[in-house]
Amino acid sequence: MYLSFFQLQEFPFSITPDPKYLYFAASHREAFDHLLFGITHRKGFIELTGEVGCGKSTICRAVLAELGGQTKSALILNPCLNGLQLLRAILADFGLVSPRQDRFTQLQTLNAFLLEQAQAGVNVALIIDEAQDLPPRTLEEVRLLSNLETAQHKLIQIVLSGQPELKSRLEAPSFRQLRQRITVRYHIPPLEHGEVAAYIAHRLRTAGAPDDVLFEDEAAEAVARYARGVPRLINALCDYALLAAFVQETRRVTAACVARGVQQLEGQPA
Repeated sequence: MYLSFFQLQEFPFSITPDPKYLYFAASHREAFDHLLFGITHRKGFIELTGEVGCGKSTICRAVLAELGGQTKSALILNPCLNGLQLLRAILADFGLVSPRQDRFTQLQTLNAFLLEQAQAGVNVALIIDEAQDLPPRTLEEVRLLSNLETAQHKLIQIVLSGQPELKSRLEAPSFRQLRQRITVRYHIPPLEHGEVAAYIAHRLRTAGAPDDVLFEDEAAEAVARYARGVPRLINALCDYALLAAFVQETRRVTAACVARGVQQLEGQPA
């Protein structure tokens, strides 16, 4: 709607987890490095937690993009599956076809694939998003997948990415075996107040915005106060603020534009 007015190549504040828009604030760089280390060094289990909208999915996708052809990966976005359904979803994401649909045959198919990749020097990673929603028996199935290994290293690196409830769930005595196998952990905090302006500018430039398209200091400050460092909220508010600036035919987003965006987000009358 406003792309041509601002001379943008695409919408800069989409809430989809596009890794090219990842802004490397200090905490996001640390999260990225932890995941990269855990996968490349074949640590087996990696735990990534953070509040809703903090950028976990974007970081996971950015790590996979960084690994490229060195690592084959599967990404499970819907964890509300039983153990057999999870196995089927993993095989499907790797492009594998099991000759039979029973658990034993599917595990054999997955293990043969993992051994083949290990012999070829290719690492394999499985990322389970929203892992806090995994049913207890499915979480145990995930733990058993870590038994697929050689004498030297794990055949599959498993990233459990989820909200803080994931950490709480794993503290339960029934999951102590899984908890002990997690050797890399990181919790993503919200962006610092002073990082929000740089985050906004980064996304605008990534979308191709010219230098005269910007959020004034007071506008960026208003976004930071409202969103409290949560990237998804920053994106949603900035999108509405850009729309307000477009309506006013200005390429400088003001605090008034942000206030109008807050009204839109909150469903308040103009």
